[in-house]
Formats: sequence, structure tokens, C-alpha cells
Amino acid sequence: MITETDVQQLFGSILERIQNAELREKVVKAWTLACQRGGWESVDDLRAMPFTLLTNTRGVNFIEHTIAVTEGAYGLAKAQEAVYREMPYEVDYDRLLAGGLLHDVGKLLEFERDEQGKFRKSRSGMCARHPISGTAIAYEVGLSDEVLNTIACHAKEGDGRPQVVETVLIHQADFGTFNPLVMMEKGTLIQ
Repeated sequence: MITETDVQQLFGSILERIQNAELREKVVKAWTLACQRGGWESVDDLRAMPFTLLTNTRGVNFIEHTIAVTEGAYGLAKAQEAVYREMPYEVDYDRLLAGGLLHDVGKLLEFERDEQGKFRKSRSGMCARHPISGTAIAYEVGLSDEVLNTIACHAKEGDGRPQVVETVLIHQADFGTFNPLVMMEKGTLIQ
């Protein structure tokens, strides 16, 4: 069983930057609850899990993707803050870091291993994509509407929907990690 300590070890350096202790605890609770509901037993399983089933991930796993998206969104916000004479909007870094860590937490319910040990979409995943199941988990542990927005609207489900700025940053970082792999598979990424 994956414990809160396991989650804290996986994401420790990012979790430490979340100033609000209650928010930090809820992020960890959401992860452990999603692992429990999805039947994930070990951190090794999480490290073996691809971050998408839609294209060849070329070895990038779910944990690496989660960290890359979180750090990418954070870096994008910090770059704007450093370069703009005046920030036109306020970025809530606690919300950004929490949302980054949780944006794909629903994939723990959406994916499963088959009889051969390969990854596939679960029945739960066929019924509801990860933005929906992840939002449900986050709601259950008491996360704010704004953090729910970062999960619910980070992918196509958010197209045309109102979004907090942290959702926009997470979306850009997420697709910045996904689109090049899709393009490589299609032969349209110029290298």
C-alpha cells in the first residue's frame, strides 16, 4: 500500500514549497486516496506507469511527468514575474504547486495493469477521464474550488471554460511535455 510517507518522499521538494500546511496535507491525502482507490500497491508501480496511453512516452513515467509539469508551470510563472515590468495578474504559488502535483492524479483511477502486466484504461477510466476522477478525489479531501479548477480544466475538458491563471500555466506545461512526443510519433517534430 502506498502511504502518505511514500507520497511525501516522491514529491518532497515540491511539497516543501507549498507554504500552507493544510493544503500540503490535502495534496498528500488526495494522492494516497487515489492510489488506494486505483489499487496501486507500490511506488515502483507508479514509477513503471507511463504518463499517457495515447502515445509512446519514450520511457517518461507518470511521476517524472507530474514533476516536470509542476516545475514547468512554476518556471513559466517565475519567468513572467522576473521579466514583466509589472505582473498583470497574481499567481498563487501554493495553488500552482498543488494543482501541478494533482493535475493527473485521476490517472491513478483511469489506468490499470492487464493480465500481462501492461498498462491499459480501466473500467473507471472508460467511464470518466482523469480530470473528472481527479477532481472528485480532490473534492473529497476538501481542496478549494480553485485547485479543483486546475485539475478539472487542465486538459480538453477545460476548453472554453473559465480558469484560474494557475490552470492556464499547468495546461501549457502539460501540453509542452505531451505534444513533442505525439509529434515524434507522427514524424512531425523537426529535430
